[in-house]
Amino acid sequence: MGRVHARAVRVAGGRVVGVASSTPERARRAQAELGAEQVFADVDAVLADPEVDVVHVCTPNHLHAPIASAALAAGKHVVCEKPLATDAGTTADLVAAAEGRIATVPFVYRFHPVVREARARVRDGAIGAIHLVHGSYLQDWLLHPGDDNWRVDPALGGPSRAFGDIGSHWCDLLEFVTGDRIARVSAMASTVNPQRGQRSVATEDVVTVQFVTGAGVLGTCVISQVSAGRKNRLYLEVSGADGSLGFDQEDPERLWLGGREASGHLVRDPDTLHPDAARYARLPAGHAQGYQDCFDAFVADTFEAIRSVAPDGLPTFADGHRAALLAEAVLASARDERWVEVAP
Repeated sequence: MGRVHARAVRVAGGRVVGVASSTPERARRAQAELGAEQVFADVDAVLADPEVDVVHVCTPNHLHAPIASAALAAGKHVVCEKPLATDAGTTADLVAAAEGRIATVPFVYRFHPVVREARARVRDGAIGAIHLVHGSYLQDWLLHPGDDNWRVDPALGGPSRAFGDIGSHWCDLLEFVTGDRIARVSAMASTVNPQRGQRSVATEDVVTVQFVTGAGVLGTCVISQVSAGRKNRLYLEVSGADGSLGFDQEDPERLWLGGREASGHLVRDPDTLHPDAARYARLPAGHAQGYQDCFDAFVADTFEAIRSVAPDGLPTFADGHRAALLAEAVLASARDERWVEVAP
């Protein structure tokens, strides 16, 4: 992710002043690839440098909160990978600490132009009153018992893995597009591979969630990191009285439009999109945009917020806190086998 962040910084007109890692040697190895001007001995050296305006936190999850907190205390703006922290109490503290600073979390699927189009159509009433929301986020990179990663360890990745890692993106996209929030959840979780090499696994591979929104809309989602053949398939569908919308992250140039009489696809075209969506359509129609373009737009909007006013839809530490509240509700529901209210 450091490579993705660094490229986005340069595209937005910023400088990668320097890089710090777990050791100076690792930072030196990353310096050229990230286009960093220098290597910092440690995080303290980063925070002491007056040339650094924004700190991008791209470490394992358990280090997000202490580094972000120290950066805010040093007067820096912060871009912190999600999860913002591994518990909601800490994310709440970070929201408070970020007062007066720009502090953002890369829920970057918001920045697909057709996602903005979907949001604008829901806001404008184009699909009518929402009846149902559903979808999934499926990956296969932890399919086999031999597949391992630091995220599997709750001491490093936090108590929720599949939901905390990718389910948070799906829920953020749902709430962003609909303007409605998940109020209650009933979840089940499964650890498909309880042993990975020499490691006993306590975090989940699969989660299914039923939910009810604040407006009373029913919904479901399936989250999996063990679905063979699915690399990064985030799918969200919103069904309304007058039509439906469907977004597939692996086919991000098109928005499915469903109707009783006819259905079809809206192609990303800056000449025909809603103005809120066209702002993020940086290439002519037919020239594919993708994930890195979303990340570039996210960092550019973060920089715009630092310079003047935050653009609409910029995901902040408050959104990172929201994700932590949802993850804790989902884990509690799966553990206790009951409906759980999501904390406000």
